[in-house]
Amino acid sequence: MKIFCSRANPTTGSVEWLEEDEHYDYHQEIARSSYADMLHDKDRNVKYYQGIRVAVSRVKDRGQKALVLDIGTGTGLLSMMAVTAGADFCYAIEVFKPMADAAVKIVEKNGFSDKIKVINKHSTEVTIGPEGDMPCRANILVTELFDTELIGEGALPSYEHAHRHLVEENCEAVPHRATVYAQLVESRRMWSWNKLFPIHVQTSLGEQVIVPPMDLESCPGAPSVCDIQLNQVSPADFTVLSDVLPMFSIDFSKQVSSSAACHSRRFEPLTSGRAQVVLSWWDIEMDPEGKIKCTMAPFWAHSDPEEMQWRDHWMQCVYFLPQEEPVMQGSALYLVAHHDDYCVWYSLQRTSPEKNERVRQMRPVCDCQAHLLWNRPRFGEINDQDRTDRYVQALRTVLKPDSVCLCVSDGSLLSVLAHHLGVEQVFTVESSAASHKLLRKIFKANHLEDKINIIEKRPELLTNEDLQGRKVSLLLGEPFFTTSLLPWHNLYFWCAGNSKMCLLFLLPRFPVSWRAGVDGAAPSSQDLWRIRSPCGDCEGFDVHIMDDMIKPVPLQPLCAEGTVELRRPGQSHAAVLWMEYHLTPECTLSTGLLEPADPEGGCCWNPHCKQAVYFFSPAPDPRALLGGPRTVSYAVEFHPDTGDIVMEFRHADTPD
Repeated sequence: MKIFCSRANPTTGSVEWLEEDEHYDYHQEIARSSYADMLHDKDRNVKYYQGIRVAVSRVKDRGQKALVLDIGTGTGLLSMMAVTAGADFCYAIEVFKPMADAAVKIVEKNGFSDKIKVINKHSTEVTIGPEGDMPCRANILVTELFDTELIGEGALPSYEHAHRHLVEENCEAVPHRATVYAQLVESRRMWSWNKLFPIHVQTSLGEQVIVPPMDLESCPGAPSVCDIQLNQVSPADFTVLSDVLPMFSIDFSKQVSSSAACHSRRFEPLTSGRAQVVLSWWDIEMDPEGKIKCTMAPFWAHSDPEEMQWRDHWMQCVYFLPQEEPVMQGSALYLVAHHDDYCVWYSLQRTSPEKNERVRQMRPVCDCQAHLLWNRPRFGEINDQDRTDRYVQALRTVLKPDSVCLCVSDGSLLSVLAHHLGVEQVFTVESSAASHKLLRKIFKANHLEDKINIIEKRPELLTNEDLQGRKVSLLLGEPFFTTSLLPWHNLYFWCAGNSKMCLLFLLPRFPVSWRAGVDGAAPSSQDLWRIRSPCGDCEGFDVHIMDDMIKPVPLQPLCAEGTVELRRPGQSHAAVLWMEYHLTPECTLSTGLLEPADPEGGCCWNPHCKQAVYFFSPAPDPRALLGGPRTVSYAVEFHPDTGDIVMEFRHADTPD
């Protein structure tokens, strides 16, 4: 059976519908998911196994059969653990058909088909009874429905339904309990991911300042969580304003509610400052006594920092307060955690929420358009004054007083920079209504609504009337497009600038304000490689079938080969690729490494931009690169239809 899949074309920037085999695209999604990372999460797997053993023993000690309901079984790993621990039967629920099919094969290969039934349904569709999916209710509930935010994958509604319809009252649950923690901080770096700061432009007439519209300053921001590896954030980037506060707990062995709720904690600020950001994480206790615990705490709040488990499928959360607020050391405040069925958000109150009827219950919603158009890294880019100065420096070398500029990027402020630098006329093309509306607000706040012409149209559809009959002398682009998922997807700027319609209105020898190249590095990663590494056996269970599903499938690639000199001994797990834009011969903007790596391998990366990491499969021999620097050859396959890249490294100075 064929299915239609929507896919963003990285070359044209448009969304296209493609006919695909029903399994092909799903398997690629599995390859890009966190399944492999979860299987490699030793701490998670061991703690789940210990908790399942305790739960099965508690049921057996009561003289009952151990009947397990495993919601979101994935590979079937937790169900196989339960049977090995002594469970009499397991019902493994998996809604994603390719994953459910894999679970059936994995369960069969490990010899558990007589004790595990894989049910390819959503848990809310599972039926109980003689003719149903399960003959009776289960007395052990095992789930792994959690994301970085804990409840973002629908854990609360799933638990709520399971307790009402699928499991016995006061059943055993693994995990048994979850607790969410929070810490209030001041951080200009993180705050720059949520608010637009004034942007300073040095011109021949003095400093000009681009100010944000009032509704951007008052907007509470996007409701979605910002997930991040807090262990990689420098302590110099934030000031702690509170102790770590336990905000709320959920007992999964009892009836769970998905209704909206709020939980408050009184605290006294540790120091005076401006409250801007809430850092948050959670832990899960696998047993009722809380002896088996799996925590997402960052190093400064971890009970044993030296033994921390690195993981990418669960990280930590950054939440932005609706507005920054001044706090005084020792003056008591209330931090309030709100949640509905899928989201968590925070507010800061001066009085007890029980006495304050104005405590916000509704989920914050962006009403300024900016948070719908710009993601968090994009806010960081725009607020990066050094980056702005580089663009200004580059523009000065190509702009003339009689220049007619056309800016092709989504929601870009390059047109404002060009205007402040004194060009005659500026056009900016915005392909979406959201970016068009946002830029109108910014232009109005800076009294530029009559100075810069906004065209709401795709670049290839421009007409002579759109440009008022003018010939464009300079094509500008950062470039940035909301459809870009990988660094080189922004090369849509090249496609747009060279489209047939666009070229009709450009002077014969128009300059483009940048050229681009793809750079790379072959780093050694202590942990990140596990995301794409084959697992083989997991806690004694054979999951090779999963490894087969996540192998890359190259189709009609463009190929390139070359050699690279390795600078230091070690084991290389992956290649990192990024874009480098040469704004002028003297001015370069990198989306990856900002300076060469030091002799010890330390790197300084652009914090606002995405880099693409390509993991070697199979992993290289650990002994292969221990003999000191050497030359290796590489082969690259680029798939222009999807933007995917497949890379292979070989030793150039050693026979195969």
